[in-house]
Amino acid sequence: MSDAPSVAAVIPAAGIGSRMRTAMPKQYLQLLDHSVLEHSLHAVAADKRVQAIYVALAEHDKWFTQLKLNLPIPVIRVTGGDSRAASVLAAATAAAADGFCHVLVHDAARPCLSAGELAAVLDAGLAGAPGAVLALPVADTMKRADTKQRINSTVSREALWHALTPQVFPAQALINGLQQLGTDNPALTDEASVFELLGEQPLLVAGKRTNIKITHPGDEQIAAAFLSLILQEK
Repeated sequence: MSDAPSVAAVIPAAGIGSRMRTAMPKQYLQLLDHSVLEHSLHAVAADKRVQAIYVALAEHDKWFTQLKLNLPIPVIRVTGGDSRAASVLAAATAAAADGFCHVLVHDAARPCLSAGELAAVLDAGLAGAPGAVLALPVADTMKRADTKQRINSTVSREALWHALTPQVFPAQALINGLQQLGTDNPALTDEASVFELLGEQPLLVAGKRTNIKITHPGDEQIAAAFLSLILQEK
């Protein structure tokens, strides 16, 4: 490797995406003639600083081997865990063992990442600890509900951001944090949470609204429209 910081992409893809109510995990749904996961893999490989991709899969995943990947960098399969944090830990540990000093964690079901967003979060994340997170300032009025889904209060949106991915961190620091806090910790909703709970303050990097995560039925149609626009710009 060169003297530049070495970066591996980590893709947690062991989940089943139950909210999509589909016969297969959402990362394998077809989107513009390719699976969602393939689009996500190609997106993180768009920056030459990313030198390998580690994909954390369910132990009995039967779809990944059917993909026809055509990427300029190695794609390494690792066995994921029962939680996102466990899958990230497995993949980050494998990447660190192979000599990578930074990891870029990206959702498997977030296929519309643009090259500009990727470059921006890498620039910020590699500039120094504790890392950087692609995010989007909250634009809508925010409501807090009670247990019956009635409005309890309006929450000020000032200084609120939606956390997106990718998120870039020093690999060993992320590994140490996950091991210390435990991968079953309910507070670990993303990788930035690890550093927040340990008193660190990762940087927020403004992303785009097109960087949608496929979560609910109908999201794949929106993603297809956004992806068409992104591909036309290349």
